[in-house]
Amino acid sequence: MMPVKDSISQLSIGLADVAAARERVRGAIYYSPCPHSQMLSALTGQQVYLKLENLQMTGSFKERGALNRIAMLTAEQAARGVVAASAGNHAQGVAYHATKRGIRALIVMPLATPLVKVTATRGFGAEVVLHGANYDEACEEATRLCEAEGMTFIHPFDDAMVMAGQGTIGLELLEQVPQLEAVVVPIGGGGLIGGIACAIKESRPEVRVIGVQTSRLPSMVAARTVGHPVTLEPSTTIADGIAVRRAGDTTFPVVERYVDEIVTVDEDEIASAILVLLEREKTLAEGAGAAALAALLQRKTTLNGAHTAVMVCGGNIDVTLLSRIIERGLVQDGRMIRLRIHLLDKPGALAELTLLIAKYRANIVDTLYNRAYYGVNLGDTTIDITLETRGREQVEELLAAMTAGGYRYSQVI
Repeated sequence: MMPVKDSISQLSIGLADVAAARERVRGAIYYSPCPHSQMLSALTGQQVYLKLENLQMTGSFKERGALNRIAMLTAEQAARGVVAASAGNHAQGVAYHATKRGIRALIVMPLATPLVKVTATRGFGAEVVLHGANYDEACEEATRLCEAEGMTFIHPFDDAMVMAGQGTIGLELLEQVPQLEAVVVPIGGGGLIGGIACAIKESRPEVRVIGVQTSRLPSMVAARTVGHPVTLEPSTTIADGIAVRRAGDTTFPVVERYVDEIVTVDEDEIASAILVLLEREKTLAEGAGAAALAALLQRKTTLNGAHTAVMVCGGNIDVTLLSRIIERGLVQDGRMIRLRIHLLDKPGALAELTLLIAKYRANIVDTLYNRAYYGVNLGDTTIDITLETRGREQVEELLAAMTAGGYRYSQVI
């Protein structure tokens, strides 16, 4: 059966709803840590506390809302089973908690969903159907299956009971960081930030709540601009967990009431934040999970030295994407460069070049040697060399030495 009006208001939720959700999920949801980070505090100018929801059983906060919704099913609804559409994290939350209660879970996921999320969802016991190019098409198929099989639809964000479940994080933050002054939360459809903002603002109104969206799909920003949810054109982003084209009709009024500020971050900024978390904090985050930190690292918010909780809301990232992010981050930091160098086509020319590179302690990881391309003169050759370095200072020293040695080169971007 399709979603119906629930006892919780579809226009807003209250602190009592979040408190009730916490009692329903207590003991089944990990009380995730929220440690202070000296390193990130120094980098951002805030006192940063990382709320590590990537450590949940399914690798994401999503299971909080999914469990709260499942716990409120009637016996008849539970017997018929549940359906969800998701790019991955909500799917895993529904699959895990439905299966634990002996409830059939049917999940529709977009065709482009990372393999790690598809495999994990099946591993948690759900039946997975891959359908559609994006979430919207997957949701349409989920709606059709829901009606055809008489099951209950569990929306990933636009459901008051789901939003209340996510809000349990807000109650934990108030306990874990007594001096809390601000919380920075990624936004997709608004379920996470809506629940957290409700819990925090109705407990301590002075705490600032700041949302972060990807600049590729700023659906909540667009909704705030015109005063109601609007549908954006499709776009791709590494933050697939918040790649939502339209803010929720249920979540938008809550966000409008409680959220102080919304900012956007771009793809490179998100990728950089993933790398910072991995390298400096030894914490694995997916794109959506790193978006909040990206906003602080890039000084996008109006915060100034506040005690700030940052949501690391998920860690389900495809390893091939992670590999590309690491490599790209090394390039941006100057720790990996590729040079196209012109040489005389004579014995010993390459040996002289490699001796120079070795003198400046750069490490060659890849070469491509040719005589026919890039407009090479007869009697000359070019070589593309990929180098690992310690950083930009070492690169500048090496390039200065190559210029002094008479080498013609260009940096390959």
